[in-house]
Amino acid sequence: MAIDAVSTSSATTGTLGKARLAESFDTFMNLLTVQLKNQDPLSPMDSNQFTQQLVQMTGVEQQLYTNDLLEKLVTNTGSGVQTAVSLIGKEVRATAADAQLAAGKADWSYKLDRAATDVKIEVLNSAGKIVAVSAPTDNSAGEHVFNWNGKDLSGSQLANGGTYTLKVTAKDSAGAAVNATPLIRGLVTSVEQVDGKTLITVNGVKLGWEKVTSITQPPPPATTSTTTPPPTSSAAS
Repeated sequence: MAIDAVSTSSATTGTLGKARLAESFDTFMNLLTVQLKNQDPLSPMDSNQFTQQLVQMTGVEQQLYTNDLLEKLVTNTGSGVQTAVSLIGKEVRATAADAQLAAGKADWSYKLDRAATDVKIEVLNSAGKIVAVSAPTDNSAGEHVFNWNGKDLSGSQLANGGTYTLKVTAKDSAGAAVNATPLIRGLVTSVEQVDGKTLITVNGVKLGWEKVTSITQPPPPATTSTTTPPPTSSAAS
């Protein structure tokens, strides 16, 4: 809360400062124009004096813009860029419904807040059209895994690279809705900032880094060791 207050105060001060500077600069230029028009031709104004004043006004303007830049840098740091960069190469679980179809499949998880008697899973394409439907049999409370084979309702294999959305609808025995939260799991491959928001890429899909719920270090790749057989000696005949 203290950081937000300081940021708000700084932004307000910077805005007021630039507004007052603009007013002062306009006033200064108007006065300078009037003086130049009405100066005594036999005793003209010293150009060094108003040139120095112009330089001072420009210096103040540049300082205000520098302060704006520093404020943006502080905001970027506070918004999670530094923290998000440390996620690259790590496996995360995040609350997100989008996944990219790769190698002919897409994987999700979903969490049921309580046990349900009727659960319907739908996979939607980028246009919001349903391309796959499933009715799982395990509807207990907790986390469940859903693996999609990339085939649409007609059984045709869809092309890799598309982004698809998981929609889970759950109800209990009384017909009341049961909250279902879609999840994805995968390696973080990149971090970027768009319009002041920090985004990470997981399985080819961009999402806000604040949606990450768990982080794990992926196991090192398995190494295979080869054993060289001892040299054989041949007996001389």
